[in-house]
Amino acid sequence: MIRYFLPALLIALVSCTGDKNQINSTSFSTPEIDAQVETLMADMSLDEKIAQIVGIRPKLIMENGKFSPEKAKEIMPNGMGHFCQFSSGLTMSPNELRDFVCEVQNWLMTETRTAIPAIFHEEAITGFATQGATTYPQQIGMGCSWNPELVKDCANTTRINMRSAGATYALSPMLDIARTAHWSRIEESYGEDAYLTSRMGVAFVQGLQGDDFRTGVAATTKHFAGYGTQNDNPGELYEEYVMPHEAVMKLAGSKSVMPSYGKYKGIAVAASSEMLTEILRDKLQFDGVVISDYGAIRLLYKGHKQAASLKEAGVKALHAGIDIEVSEPKAFPFLQEALDEGLITLEEIDESVKRSLIMKAKLGLLDEKPQIGKDGDLDFDPSQFRKLAYDAACQSIVLLKNDGILPLKKDVKNIALLGPNGNTYFCLLGDYTYQSMISFWWSTPFDPLNPKLVTLEEGLKASLPKDVVINTERGCDWSEPLESVVKADGLGDDRLSKVKMLTIKGLPQPDLDRALEFAQKSDVIIAAVGENIYLCGEGRARKGINLPGEQEAFVEKLLETGKPVILIIFGGRQQLVKKFADRCAAIVQAWFPGEEGGNAIADILSGKVNPSGKLCVSYPASESKKELNYKNGYGETDIQYPFGHGSSYTTYEYANLKMASTAKTTDDRIEVSFDVANTGDMDGAEITQLYVSATGLSMPRPQIKLQGFKRVELKKGETRRVKFYVSPQQFAFYNKDMELVIEPGQYTFKVGASSTDIKIEAVVNLEGEVQKLSEKDVFFSETVVR
Repeated sequence: MIRYFLPALLIALVSCTGDKNQINSTSFSTPEIDAQVETLMADMSLDEKIAQIVGIRPKLIMENGKFSPEKAKEIMPNGMGHFCQFSSGLTMSPNELRDFVCEVQNWLMTETRTAIPAIFHEEAITGFATQGATTYPQQIGMGCSWNPELVKDCANTTRINMRSAGATYALSPMLDIARTAHWSRIEESYGEDAYLTSRMGVAFVQGLQGDDFRTGVAATTKHFAGYGTQNDNPGELYEEYVMPHEAVMKLAGSKSVMPSYGKYKGIAVAASSEMLTEILRDKLQFDGVVISDYGAIRLLYKGHKQAASLKEAGVKALHAGIDIEVSEPKAFPFLQEALDEGLITLEEIDESVKRSLIMKAKLGLLDEKPQIGKDGDLDFDPSQFRKLAYDAACQSIVLLKNDGILPLKKDVKNIALLGPNGNTYFCLLGDYTYQSMISFWWSTPFDPLNPKLVTLEEGLKASLPKDVVINTERGCDWSEPLESVVKADGLGDDRLSKVKMLTIKGLPQPDLDRALEFAQKSDVIIAAVGENIYLCGEGRARKGINLPGEQEAFVEKLLETGKPVILIIFGGRQQLVKKFADRCAAIVQAWFPGEEGGNAIADILSGKVNPSGKLCVSYPASESKKELNYKNGYGETDIQYPFGHGSSYTTYEYANLKMASTAKTTDDRIEVSFDVANTGDMDGAEITQLYVSATGLSMPRPQIKLQGFKRVELKKGETRRVKFYVSPQQFAFYNKDMELVIEPGQYTFKVGASSTDIKIEAVVNLEGEVQKLSEKDVFFSETVVR
């Protein structure tokens, strides 16, 4: 095996830097990189240039699961820009994957005239999407941790694994603002709030990229901008949907953006010069790479019907600002023809090629002997990564309701673990995990032992005393009628049917009578319900957001037994519980908790862990498809639980709020301090939340808006003082003339445990002249806990 390498990667975890607002002003390129790239390009043919701005899947150059030099010569004689989702469709061990990447790169560096390595990119929101790698909770769950430091640590382990395999680029994080549970991709988001999403996004990119692109993994923020919603309001677009991308660019130095599949002002974003040039490059001064979403340029012709041909689609995308087409180049191969016809210029092509090559240079791929992977035997799921997955799962889980049954008491000796998610690993995995991708997109089963996926039943048996009897029965299927025979064949040949067959293969038939028998003789019923990998995610639409199938009827039958029911809800979205929420003894929102999900849930139920998660989304009370946004207030029947809500096994009190009564629009910071005390009998962590309401301004502003938060660890009986330092820039908004301004007015600072559970508040009169900003360079409050 021929390898090119530098000294082994350092894999120490990156230390956290807190919530500072230090602007990362690093330019995309340097004079040295510019000179290197220009020298390369001066000797490149147009075909070789176009090869650098397209990407393909690795299976095109494979035969019988191995790299094929013959196919490589046929498919990429002029080189290749990217290999797309290169590991999530393969079943290779870590060593095999690294060796495959090395083999391909060696071929490119020795058998093509330009000798330029490719970028191998992959998905990474829940860890490196490859066989055997640590699988973290889905992003919506991580959003509920309200813990940027944890997000950064998880992303850093993803960097270590990806670099070890030779991957240098991730199509993550997803920074879309999600305000309806009906959107099947809500699970990939950090929730409904721009501030929280921005904080989490900055932490993710800092962890993934590290301190140096040469040892880091380039992050791609997606989907720029406003995907998953209908919004043509420029002010709201900038303040809400663009903010996370802007914060990550300015504070974390991200240099790759993926446009959305959606439209802005009726124009597909992939063809929108306003979105990709005027807003992204001119307004935000973004100087990095714009990479298409998979098939997005082709959709200009086939889907949106905004191009008359694939050639025109490629021209429109390039004009708009897209640099690279993936994962099946259908339009950019026509660029030579478009150039000959005068539809584009060579300068436009060269600009995109240059950006593609600058990224490769930044990542170290244009070095004389680039490092490809890491020597030795690779382990993508070492014990310290699994511990981090466990901690992440514990912090992502939200206790929605508890009437005192939790933590489980010592006199509980017989537990009925019922429902389709009690003893399955398919409820642990969100979309864009390796397991979900290879199942859904490639109809290929995965190994639940690689990495080991811990079910709820396994977790309970490990967490509870040995004398506790746990009787497990599915009782009902995920999506089939009660008491029906679930067939694993004859479902169809479409992708969704195939993944459903993989999910139910080998499962026993659900036995409702047996479930009710177990329920009757139990002390407590744990009902594990909700979604799995075929019920939520991209391309997996559901008709509603209630519990799937007839799971609601199943829960009703359990409640009719009169035994206390603890409802554990798995899935990628909020699911309706209004019909029986008041009759359940406890409700736990587990999301898709990752590989350690079973252990984390069990330890919360048993009391070994005090739940601390808080909702990063509003929890709806009806099937209404209107967007829920806490900032605009709730109607009387809109929600079951508010944004920021989450219960604990202990109690907290807030007191002694101190802040000045006046401040200036020109001030650097406004200090807000208060005490938070653990007044209960158990150690815990309280997520303190700071909201601001503004009145007396030239335009109506949100009723309440998150402007700071801090997770505070508190021993029982302990009191700590929290200080937020809030910048007036956080109050800046776009006025009717689309000027970014800070206006004087009355600002009420509200400290609480959720957006509706405000504990203490005070008013600051912001005085002085209106301040007009050319741009925003402070996004977050800074926090000190003593």
